[in-house]
Amino acid sequence: MTFNNRVALVTGAGRGIGKAIAEELGRSGATVICVSKNEASCGAVAAALQAAGGKARAVAVDVSDGAAVAKASAQLLAEFGNIDILVNNAGITRDGLLFRMSEDDWNAVIGTNLSSAFHWTKHLGRAMAQKRWGRIVNISSVAGLAGNAGQANYSAAKAGLIGFTKSIAKEFARRSITCNAVAPGFIKTDMTAVLSEEVTKAALQFIPMQRLGEAADVAHLVSFLCSEESGYITGQVFTVDGGMVM
Repeated sequence: MTFNNRVALVTGAGRGIGKAIAEELGRSGATVICVSKNEASCGAVAAALQAAGGKARAVAVDVSDGAAVAKASAQLLAEFGNIDILVNNAGITRDGLLFRMSEDDWNAVIGTNLSSAFHWTKHLGRAMAQKRWGRIVNISSVAGLAGNAGQANYSAAKAGLIGFTKSIAKEFARRSITCNAVAPGFIKTDMTAVLSEEVTKAALQFIPMQRLGEAADVAHLVSFLCSEESGYITGQVFTVDGGMVM
């Protein structure tokens, strides 16, 4: 699978799964726009891709800010003409039991993890529709499928992404634009690195493969869903979780 002459935008590309996705698409020939709120992190990823001979640039933007996303989208479309691939990966956690969860923690997670996908898809999707080709992949989570105690905000956002994915898939299908969701399980990232050894061992009891996944495991699937070869797959949710959710 190659992505020569394709332009891909990946949110949350500064670390973890987003970084792995940006690297995978970059290695396959795509021009990758690395988006993150942190200019240093997305800039480092873009610089590494360029150093490896790829084409990339970094854009620092708060993805939960609709006006900021609209402005960035307009600038990018003016520069590149079209964004062929959109990977909505940006995500944060603000964990806590419901009775202790503040409204700010709820809104922050919903804004970054769910509303951001609405903003980017709305502003970049029209150009895809005009070109009659596009790939949209939304990074959900097994928490959006099964829920998770202490993560009502995160689970709600990730479940919302699945509903959003299925709706957009139906709206865009006639324009040869696919929209799918990927739901990772426990993947080795900064988010899981803070888990205690006790919590990690407890999680492994629910994973038939008895190990945490790698960010590359998710990136490989996303790459396929962004390819020409996946053109008849849309509105689906794919788990990458070692058999955790069946």
